[in-house]
Amino acid sequence: MEKEQLEKITRDYQMIQEQLQALTMQREQFAGQKAELKDAMESLEKSTGKVFYAVGGAIVELTKEAAIKDIKEKQDSTEMRLSILSKQYDELSKREQSLRADITNELKAAGQ
Repeated sequence: MEKEQLEKITRDYQMIQEQLQALTMQREQFAGQKAELKDAMESLEKSTGKVFYAVGGAIVELTKEAAIKDIKEKQDSTEMRLSILSKQYDELSKREQSLRADITNELKAAGQ
């Protein structure tokens, strides 16, 4: 393999590592949101009085059913996004492993 080709593979490898780091951060953010929504749902299901809900910068009164529906929609959206991020991460991880193997093999071949 030519030096330019090895440099290109190395750049691709570095870009994939950066993308993996970004996906990891996004997954952590969505996992945190998922936990918050779960806690909110548990609290809401236990509540017996009025329900107040933060919407943007305002707090409004909602029916318990409307608040539950909204949280469920957010949970579904968060779960779907986590699933997509996991698939993207898995694909990039496989690509990263393949590039790492290519780089290692080329460096070994160049050293001989």
